[in-house]
Amino acid sequence: MENKNVLDFLKRLADGLAVMFGKNCEVVIHDMKNFESSIIYIANEHVTGRKKGDPFNILGVHEVDSFFKGDDIVNYQGKVQNDHLIKSSTFHIKNDDYHYAIGINYDYTDLSHAQSVLTELTKVGAPIDEAIHVDNQMEKTLDKLYEEAMETIGKPLALMKKEDRMQVVKYLDEKDAFSIHKSITIISEKMNISRYTIYNYLRELKKE
Repeated sequence: MENKNVLDFLKRLADGLAVMFGKNCEVVIHDMKNFESSIIYIANEHVTGRKKGDPFNILGVHEVDSFFKGDDIVNYQGKVQNDHLIKSSTFHIKNDDYHYAIGINYDYTDLSHAQSVLTELTKVGAPIDEAIHVDNQMEKTLDKLYEEAMETIGKPLALMKKEDRMQVVKYLDEKDAFSIHKSITIISEKMNISRYTIYNYLRELKKE
């Protein structure tokens, strides 16, 4: 396929994807042979703040050498200056005369907030027949303590910075949650961090 025909198709594809997925979906076409002014077409440029004529950059940290060789990258997490949550895919098309890359970058920050709200709305306690007969116990489960800790921060896990995660750990520590069997492992999985990171947080908190 000739260079002009390829570029015309990619531009039509970019516009179509931007319309299909709406204003939160940026579609950008890079000329991989011109890094100084690689963006030759972009739809919904407000998503990442880039514009036509901007130099080449990658949204996040990846194996750049592999990317330059033309390897596609599908559904990876990108990073932009405003800390919005971006999911990205990049596809290459090339021959001896051209090398283009079309990037699809979707801002799912609002969806993440919505997910947090829906989780809160759909959360329920024990079945009512158990609640009626249960004794008034002071001990709380680890899951309940974790939910309370997350509520004190008031933002989804994906948007939490280190200080927020440390506050979650601090709350759990103050409630003796880590005295529960396998609590470190369970909490590390819930927070998507390593057990080593939680131990480090606890050490830092003791120094405060």
